[in-house]
Amino acid sequence: MAKLVFGMNQSLDGYVDHDAFAPPDAVLFRHFIDQVGGVTGAVYGRRIYELMRYWDEDDPTWTPERREFAEAWRQQAKWVASRSLKSVGPNATLIADDVETAVRKLKSDLDGEIRVCGTELAGSLTQAGLIDAYQLYLHPVVLGRGKPFFAGPRPPLRLVASELIGGDAIRLTYVPA
Repeated sequence: MAKLVFGMNQSLDGYVDHDAFAPPDAVLFRHFIDQVGGVTGAVYGRRIYELMRYWDEDDPTWTPERREFAEAWRQQAKWVASRSLKSVGPNATLIADDVETAVRKLKSDLDGEIRVCGTELAGSLTQAGLIDAYQLYLHPVVLGRGKPFFAGPRPPLRLVASELIGGDAIRLTYVPA
């Protein structure tokens, strides 16, 4: 059975905003390359999927590390929860209806780790009791605005790990209490 993990970069005041964070340092970026390449796949909400589609097209200005991340992302199995999209890109499957049932089936049919990408999607999967772990990549930034990491009520959680990754990001791992 696969483990469902929701993890995102977060400010000290609890917001996620991909445009507001500085590019990750080399160690944190390497962590993300290895993570994307090492999971069974990822379930995306529409907005974050459309943002991540950036990695589908090569950019001649990319560093070798960015090209490596793009290749890992392209090879990753992706499931996209969206009622408004009519199609998705390469190596992706559209989940247009009954996301909860589809994710339950993914968890039961697959092994390894499936990442959850998107706060609203994570909120609905949290309410359904499907998320096995939460990973907050805490950055020393106060945004004062944006999407909160927890789109709904914060579930009761228990801290199981903390790790400094790179120069200033701390990954906090929680499981449902």
